[in-house]
Amino acid sequence: MKKEYLTVIYAFIVGLIFSACADKNTTTAQPSAGSQPAAGAYSGRVVETMNSGGYTYVKIDTGKDTIWTAAPETQVTVGDSVSVLPGTLMRNFKSDTLDRTFEQIYFVAAISGAGAGQAAAGDMGAYHAGIQKESKNADPAAADFSGITKPDGGKSVAELFAQKKDLSGTEVLVRGKVVKYNARIMDKNWIHLQDGTGTKGLNDLTVNTSAEAKVGDTVLVKGVLVTNKDYGYGYKYDVIIEDAEVTVEK
Repeated sequence: MKKEYLTVIYAFIVGLIFSACADKNTTTAQPSAGSQPAAGAYSGRVVETMNSGGYTYVKIDTGKDTIWTAAPETQVTVGDSVSVLPGTLMRNFKSDTLDRTFEQIYFVAAISGAGAGQAAAGDMGAYHAGIQKESKNADPAAADFSGITKPDGGKSVAELFAQKKDLSGTEVLVRGKVVKYNARIMDKNWIHLQDGTGTKGLNDLTVNTSAEAKVGDTVLVKGVLVTNKDYGYGYKYDVIIEDAEVTVEK
């Protein structure tokens, strides 16, 4: 049991390192001595699943073959359409808790789309690459920020970027206008927020939330500011507000 636990933890750590270095469908990192090769992202339909020892084991039919993968415990049912980020391949892995040996299994940081059949990992790559539906997005340069005021006790977008070192890990309050919006990616809604302050590259704040909004809305955002957030695929945010409370004001 202890040996299995340590092996799984090792696989997840290595998987996280490879996922952070991976480029779309392939890894650019070379496995270190003694480690297993990393897999690219893939998606498909769940044909078998079980939970054991705090982990979820899932057999995925990709349409070309079937692949076993494991992640921290996740709600998954047979028939779900899921995607996974790059992970670490373990050969002849023996699960003592399942009393089963997997000839090949990929250990990954997360399974996306579980329970909902959506929010594929590839969608996150498309989102970060700016492949967004035109109908859901506006030209930030054309946005009217007149009337946008800094909330009492809050910060402007420019101030959040300028003071990110001191504000990292603290709850912040900011008001702005939604200039881009993408729904249900990695089980979150993604907002680009601007308030007319800041220079190019330091004037667009990314927020993820379970709340809904639309382009053109003026919103009040409250949440913990996170710095140097890396979602893998080479996409890293200097500043982001995660799991934010978003109130549409107008």
